[in-house]
Amino acid sequence: MKNNPDDRRDNVRRIQHNISNTIRNCELADEMIDKTDDPKTREALKEKNERREDALDAMRSEIRDEAIDKKHGYE
Repeated sequence: MKNNPDDRRDNVRRIQHNISNTIRNCELADEMIDKTDDPKTREALKEKNERREDALDAMRSEIRDEAIDKKHGYE
């Protein structure tokens, strides 16, 4: 069985893609919040967006870590 090497060359691109998708999902949820009259749906969407904001913070931190690691040659 072969071990897969840690190929981190596209990590920043992949993380940025995930950030963009998450931001878009937040925007779509905000639009749905504005359009819905159902308080349960509105609350569920707000809670989901809060979790997305936490995820965005984590992904941005991960990008910073990747930039530092790349600067140091992924040691």
